[in-house]
Amino acid sequence: MRLMLAPMEGVIDHTMRDLLTSLGGLDRCVTEFVRISDLLLPPRVFHRYCPELKQAGRTPSGTPVYLQLLGGQATPMAENAARAAELGAPGIDLNFGCPAKTVNRSDGGAILLREPERVHKIVAAVRRAVPTDIPVTVKIRLGYQDRELLEENIGAIAAARANELTIHARTKVDGYRPPAYWEDVARARQWTTMPIVANGEIWNPADASRCRQVSGCANLMLGRGILCRPDLALLIKADAQGSELEPLAWPQVQSLLLKLFEQIVDNYDDKYVGNPIKQWLAYQRSYFPQAALLFERIKRLRAPVEIRQALLDQPPSLAERARVA
Repeated sequence: MRLMLAPMEGVIDHTMRDLLTSLGGLDRCVTEFVRISDLLLPPRVFHRYCPELKQAGRTPSGTPVYLQLLGGQATPMAENAARAAELGAPGIDLNFGCPAKTVNRSDGGAILLREPERVHKIVAAVRRAVPTDIPVTVKIRLGYQDRELLEENIGAIAAARANELTIHARTKVDGYRPPAYWEDVARARQWTTMPIVANGEIWNPADASRCRQVSGCANLMLGRGILCRPDLALLIKADAQGSELEPLAWPQVQSLLLKLFEQIVDNYDDKYVGNPIKQWLAYQRSYFPQAALLFERIKRLRAPVEIRQALLDQPPSLAERARVA
């Protein structure tokens, strides 16, 4: 079983990739998407999205990072994919799954699933432009408004000789609302021999086990679930092997928050330095009650010294817990 870290726009950047892969269990990461219009982007843009290019395209713990491109025109996508490969990207991932309205209005993401022929042209052009030893992977949803073109899209991607396909088991219209339709991923597997990775609504090892059983996919992509539980990949792999692993306790998670803070404090303006911490706590509070309490304590703080002190402080008192509850 392989577990991939999802390319969550505005959430999982190189600092978060570094932290999560350092815990173990993840086999691959994908960058936030690089928006491609009609220009060949300069190397500095690729390095901004993927600083790991300076480390052979791997996180400090050695996990490969594929560089994701998003765009609607075959030639610019191919030219930029070739440049990313020249810069050292170990793989190129193509985004046909983003449901954001601004992205879809700009001819990118899930809206392209309405045109399987154009999807084919883009994937085929990128595959031709990239050396054969560098994988080209694709991420889609089940469709834009419905699933009517799912088989056609999968056929188009397979015919373009993509190496692997990740399916977020919802349509664009579904957004991120539960459930994820893993049974549709199982249906998709009947239409191709291309390896398929299942994605969507995997919050714990039991979800991972059910997803693998229903979808028939050995490999999974983790997104919001691993932000709520940073050790989720390790827990899933331990469960699949029939062994028990003690989940991270809150003090360990609090140490990870402080580690992330120290990584970003030199890279952000002071007034923004707390944003990634607050964002991560917003995910964690669905699993750790202490995260909700800490979020309330720091949500209005701006000064780095105050945020650092809050992260270092002992857990809040019972009275403070009661006020938040």
